[in-house]
Amino acid sequence: MNNLYLDNKKLIGALKKGDSKAYTFLVDTYHHKLCVYVCSLTNDVDLAEDIVQNVFIRTWKKRDKLKDEFSIKSFLYRSVYNEFIDGYRKQKMVLPLEKKYIDALSSIVEERDEYALERLIKMVRKEIKNLPPKCKEVFLLSKEEGLTNIEIAEYKQISIKSVEGHITKAFSILRSAVGNKTSSILFLMFGMYNSKFHLK
Repeated sequence: MNNLYLDNKKLIGALKKGDSKAYTFLVDTYHHKLCVYVCSLTNDVDLAEDIVQNVFIRTWKKRDKLKDEFSIKSFLYRSVYNEFIDGYRKQKMVLPLEKKYIDALSSIVEERDEYALERLIKMVRKEIKNLPPKCKEVFLLSKEEGLTNIEIAEYKQISIKSVEGHITKAFSILRSAVGNKTSSILFLMFGMYNSKFHLK
């Protein structure tokens, strides 16, 4: 029976007919993968579970609107990402700067495959981990802890110019690895959990 559902078009057709076994197959196949993906965005396992569950329920309720030419896999990944962004927008007022980066993140999901965002996040984390020790410490104090350059200078007992130099160096290294998506990825990693987040 599962072999039938491996065909994307037949799976969608079965879902549209209200085939509960097709829905079970869909959940069994994608639930864990989607949770891992959303958790990479939220850093919150429970929230990721809620988002994925909401998407599955909504997909089933609106199954008659599914198009035969849809890639159900891409549809699910886009849906959980959109749910994540919608939740963030409702959670707080979205500033123009934040909207800019949210839109940029949306373009990553639209333009590339569903794993692109997860790969970029992993790449940035790896590059941050490999930054020179002092550079990494200053960068994380700025982005992860939300300290201002002045606060970092006082805490580390170094000049503000040194702080700026370390942060600039970190951005340069990250951009070399990730390109023009760097700021958007950093916003996703740090901005949504840090009210003091500022991009230099």
